[in-house]
Amino acid sequence: MTLPASTPDTQEKDPSSQGWFWGRYAPLGAAVALTTLVLDQANKLWMLLIFGIEGRGRVEVTPFLDFVYVLNTGVSYSMFDSSSYSWQLGLAAFALAASLGMWIWLCRAGESRLMAWGLALIIGGALGNAIDRLWLGGVADFYSLHAFGFYWYVFNIADVAIVAGVVALLYDSFIASRKDAAKTS
Repeated sequence: MTLPASTPDTQEKDPSSQGWFWGRYAPLGAAVALTTLVLDQANKLWMLLIFGIEGRGRVEVTPFLDFVYVLNTGVSYSMFDSSSYSWQLGLAAFALAASLGMWIWLCRAGESRLMAWGLALIIGGALGNAIDRLWLGGVADFYSLHAFGFYWYVFNIADVAIVAGVVALLYDSFIASRKDAAKTS
């Protein structure tokens, strides 16, 4: 069975005609996800192998930012903490499956560049943290923000990318719902 070929004109007009693994914003998504992944992994390698954060303890950078090494063997905020390697493999497999699902979503969503950016940031961050789980047995976190005695959780560049991606998706959904509301009124 052969699928009908779609022309560039139909791909731009009909998001349902997007390919499963390569769509209108796939080049942008691949570039953003790969850049996020490379920046995250390069930063982690530098912090661990060159800066040697593991042996330094807490390093005060500013009155509100410290460098510190934390190996997160759980999920967000160290929930469901387990140092077993099979648990880390399971979490890495989940991140890979979620990334694949988001990639398909990115390729099928042909209307919004912001949505593509958001999904790509999440994909790059999830893959960066999955690599940590396979390589280190947990996610390497380094940045600790604090103010007035309150310490926020310790995070890494992948975490920042994931949060920024979620914010972009939420913002994009509000823009889309406002456009839909404006069309119906």
